[in-house]
Amino acid sequence: MGTALARSAEAKPRRLKVYKAVFGFHESVVAAPNQAAALKAWGVRQNLFAEGQASVEDDEAAVEAARAHPEIPLRRAVGSTDAFAVQPDPLPGPPPSARSSRAKPKARLDRPVKAKPPKPPADRSLLDAAEQALAALAQERKRGEEAFARRQEALDAERDDAKRRWKSQRKSLDRAVDQARRAYRETGGKA
Repeated sequence: MGTALARSAEAKPRRLKVYKAVFGFHESVVAAPNQAAALKAWGVRQNLFAEGQASVEDDEAAVEAARAHPEIPLRRAVGSTDAFAVQPDPLPGPPPSARSSRAKPKARLDRPVKAKPPKPPADRSLLDAAEQALAALAQERKRGEEAFARRQEALDAERDDAKRRWKSQRKSLDRAVDQARRAYRETGGKA
């Protein structure tokens, strides 16, 4: 009975899925029975699938290459159409004109770089409200100044009228005093 079980196990091929992830400048595929086995094959502890950095691969050439080497990660340069391989061709270096004699810090190649989301536009609501309040105050001041100017014109006109009346009355009264004085002297009064 033990041999029958062994034969049925050999006859049943393992069901493998092919998974893909990007590591630095390389993309990698691995044929594994599940996501946990794929992460283990890549030597990664974080769940790249939950983070959206790994997924099931459906490209036929990649699936065929990965199934030919179960649970062994295959790699190729990101963006290339080369076949996936256990030892891919090395990445090309920078062109000679881009090389520098100075040492430059190395970029981290173990994690893909996530673009920062754009900042939301600044909230102008407080600034707009303050500017509107200032403009309203300026309008109120202008209306107040115009009202003061109208009142001042009215007061000036009233003062001018009062001066004219006073001068006219003063002239009349001066004449009346002069006439009364003359009449008094003519009657023998001494003033």
